Amino acid sequence: SPKNNRFTFFAPTRLYQLIFYLLLITVQNKKYISTLRYTFFCVILQNELKHFFMGRIMAIDYGRKRTGLAVTDELQLIATGLTTVETPRLMTFIADYLSREKVDCFVVGEAKQMDNTPSQSAKYIEPFVAALQKKFPERPVFRVDERFTSKIAFQAMIDGGLGRKQRQNKPLVDTISAVLILQSFMQQQENERQRTNI
Repeated sequence: SPKNNRFTFFAPTRLYQLIFYLLLITVQNKKYISTLRYTFFCVILQNELKHFFMGRIMAIDYGRKRTGLAVTDELQLIATGLTTVETPRLMTFIADYLSREKVDCFVVGEAKQMDNTPSQSAKYIEPFVAALQKKFPERPVFRVDERFTSKIAFQAMIDGGLGRKQRQNKPLVDTISAVLILQSFMQQQENERQRTNI
């Protein structure tokens, strides 16, 4: 259940920046902040507030039998495991979810080998990505390297205190793997924002 999922990721930098800007504007006074600087902060605040009207990001750890899913919150700050579904039902599940929740984009794991060439799984994932883009053309699909996600997910379960029986729960591993894919994408986006702001 998403409510009980302990594997979440929080990207606080943007929220902290917003609070900082709000505090500066709250204490705005010509004695402390010039009109030009005040205008500058208002422009930044307006840009940051755009993030508060975004939809979720959905990450997909595609598999031939099962597919793990993870989503962000509406502010795109927290990554949480959603569920694992049987792959033949995947498109129906996604369409139903989109009818209830706003989703801005998809992030799909990209299967690669150690030498950075496509792995054997790619021949199953790529047709799915093409079908996803065709069915939901208004939502971009981003790719994230998914190497080692299953191993990291298994270690996360150990670190999270899950017992052996729970660690053998393959659908749970798939869900956590999707969370890891989403975390990686969110971190990439955050790094890109920081480079842009430099």
